[in-house]
Amino acid sequence: MSDNKGTIVCPNCKQGAMKVFHTATGVPTNSCILLGTRQEALDYPTGDIALGFCDVCGFVGNTAFDARLTEYSGRYEETQGFSPTFQRFHQDLADRLVAQFHLEDREILEIGCGKGEFLLMLCADGKNRGVGYDPGYRADRHAPAPGENVRFVADFYTEKCTDTAADFVCCKMTLEHIPETLDFVTMTRLAQGDRPAEIFFMIPDATRILQDCAFEDVYYEHCSYFSPHSLDRLFRGAGFFPTAVGSEYDGQYLTIAADTADHGGGPLVGSGQLDELARWVEGFPELFAGQLKFWRDRLASWSQEGKTAVIWGSGSKGVSFLTTLGLDEGIAGAVDINPHRQGYFMPGTGHRIFGPDELVELKPDVVIIMNPIYRREIAADLAKRGLTPEILAVDDGVKK
Repeated sequence: MSDNKGTIVCPNCKQGAMKVFHTATGVPTNSCILLGTRQEALDYPTGDIALGFCDVCGFVGNTAFDARLTEYSGRYEETQGFSPTFQRFHQDLADRLVAQFHLEDREILEIGCGKGEFLLMLCADGKNRGVGYDPGYRADRHAPAPGENVRFVADFYTEKCTDTAADFVCCKMTLEHIPETLDFVTMTRLAQGDRPAEIFFMIPDATRILQDCAFEDVYYEHCSYFSPHSLDRLFRGAGFFPTAVGSEYDGQYLTIAADTADHGGGPLVGSGQLDELARWVEGFPELFAGQLKFWRDRLASWSQEGKTAVIWGSGSKGVSFLTTLGLDEGIAGAVDINPHRQGYFMPGTGHRIFGPDELVELKPDVVIIMNPIYRREIAADLAKRGLTPEILAVDDGVKK
């Protein structure tokens, strides 16, 4: 949103101006879309990224984002549920939310429910009634079992859905896809009306992305990035009363809990973090250049030595890693344990996605892990197949 002077107004606080500090052109507009041929992947539509920073609230967003270029449908395959590491985390999170918010015999709304796994956990554990909204939901993947009082709507949560009030509103890994964040969270608050409700949102933590220059976590669908301060301020501005801001999944995810009524939740968090965020933003271009040099030097060295390298993880991080580095060659392909992604191709670069068993024949010399939290799990998968490649993770570029 721009004012009459052409200034891009922060969509998170509607007060500050967005100052661009990082750009990328010609990036795929979707990272998790299933593409059946290499040519389709190479020809996939692209857009631009122009990350801006608001020094009033600390929000970071893609000022060049165009929602018309994105697609969320049945061929959007984002689930992480095939990883044992993620499965344990997901179930533990569901158990903790059921206990923390006393979710029993309650009405639960999940915005951006994906394939429905988490809502089914919340309703099974607490014997609750639930409704989930997501245009990418597929009934053939996680349909409610007989007797479960859960329904799914394969559509976006918009103003037309605001008659769906609930006792507990959950929204995980969705808000980062919303460009007009204050408008969206305000709509969510207004939908509750006078009904008491507790709220839980989870999104990627931008402080890690900025501080470590985690460029693999910058991609087109993610148009909004939050720090604890900008997230807390957003919910207060929308009419919620935050009760806690926390961190999950080894610091990768940021969470916020809030109420529709004021029960004395405390002061705004992270007010002193704005200067620190501004320093990280200022230093981002230099760190980014260092990251590119590290990985390009490594890839050139492996190529000269005749080594075969693959990435492990074909989702958004993998797409961003390959397209940012311009890796049409030098990477033999992308490994993914999600069987629904195997056999398809990576948007932008056209790399084929295959399962771990194919590595036995390929015998890669190097495996680059797109998410370091899975390092132990992946190492075990490789060892199980008698493979001993060099293993690096995307954050190794920061450490060197």
